[in-house]
Amino acid sequence: MHTQQENGQLKRTMKTRHLIMLSLGGVIGTGLFFNTGYIISTTGAAGTLLAYLIGALVVWLVMQCLGELSVAMPVTGAFHVYAARYIGPATGYTVAWLYWLTWTVALGSSFTAAGFCMQYWFPHIPVWIWSALFCVVIFLLNAISTRFFAEGEFWFSLIKVVTIIVFIILGCGAIFGFISMKDGSPSPGLTNLTSGGWFPHGGLPILMTMVAVNFAFSGTELIGIAAGETENPHHAIPVAIRATIARLIIFFIGTVFVLAALIPMQVAGVEKSPFVLVFEKIGLPYAADIFNFVILTAILSAANSGLYASGRMLWSLSNEKTLPSCFARVNKNGVPLVALTVSMLGGLLALLSSVIAPDTVFVALSAISGFAVVAVWLSICASHFIFRRRHLQSGKPLHDLKYRAPWYPLVPVLGFVLCLLACVGLAFDPDQRIALYCGLPFVALCYGTYFLTHKTNSKEADYAAD
Repeated sequence: MHTQQENGQLKRTMKTRHLIMLSLGGVIGTGLFFNTGYIISTTGAAGTLLAYLIGALVVWLVMQCLGELSVAMPVTGAFHVYAARYIGPATGYTVAWLYWLTWTVALGSSFTAAGFCMQYWFPHIPVWIWSALFCVVIFLLNAISTRFFAEGEFWFSLIKVVTIIVFIILGCGAIFGFISMKDGSPSPGLTNLTSGGWFPHGGLPILMTMVAVNFAFSGTELIGIAAGETENPHHAIPVAIRATIARLIIFFIGTVFVLAALIPMQVAGVEKSPFVLVFEKIGLPYAADIFNFVILTAILSAANSGLYASGRMLWSLSNEKTLPSCFARVNKNGVPLVALTVSMLGGLLALLSSVIAPDTVFVALSAISGFAVVAVWLSICASHFIFRRRHLQSGKPLHDLKYRAPWYPLVPVLGFVLCLLACVGLAFDPDQRIALYCGLPFVALCYGTYFLTHKTNSKEADYAAD
């Protein structure tokens, strides 16, 4: 197998702090800042909290599996390499394209969300104009160098983390009466959490929105994507995984608690970020404007991470000889410009979605991206299950693994089952069902393309010998 170390194409320039902030940067973005409003409006306050708790469990399970795999085999574009080796070459090929689809479509929803943010200040300027501008900015940030990208993403993500902490503190102050409401109304306390009943529409909406929740958590797996460009991956990856998971659970659950307590489900949606809705209710001068700006930078930061991930996945496919060699070409700074350019085509979806009903198409784009990332998580759990089983069958001791997922085989099996249930939930939501209509044919197309264009037997022999 050809790796970036052997051919010298990509450089190991990322440190542990870059990995942590890259993962947080990918996660704290469109899903949290906009999709949470959709989830509150669908499941109610208590249902949203439960959905995010389940989502946090799924992320923890998947990251434990990914941690063991990526420490044992730190390669760029890791997911499809693991799937190809332990499930089958056609599955690896499909997983790579699914993850590329995840972030390329997410670019479209991110640029649309950024346009929504700009319309808060400039309501008469169309969303697509802002989308086009941000497409250019994000592409340039990625095109300079990997180290420049990683350092910039570190500071962008740090701003988001600090902002989330401030939001939780101020939000709790407003909930319990330490900060007054702008209209003079009394502090809501915990009344919004149960005002419509614990689960006003029953339990089914929780299942229906699990893909949206998983989309909000997507980005944690960027640690695996960047493993091949990380200094000392055997040390950096476990530290990054533990730090990322702990922060995500605190940030997400704390943030969702504040949003659910302050925003009635009848008011929530995706046309305006629920964070801005909260600060419009709180009597702090310019708070909504400031937070809208922070949300804008956070979304662009997530798009920045997304373009990195999708570009590196195309590079990895080419490096594994499943795409033309032009995608593996890099400039003198180690940046795969051709792969980045093709991946940025996903940003054009933002222009389409902003012309055709931005609010409804935004939910559809998020659902497609969510389906793709959940499918990738399925492959990570399955790859880890087979990897550990083969390791044990070969007679190798467990202490040879420098990072081990606990409670095998429960962790990969439970992670696989919960991800599968999230995909099933899409079938019950008419707003998100398009993800199945697009995603399943895309999977079939990938498998069909692989078998038509590759000599399957020789590929399997290559991976078996590897």
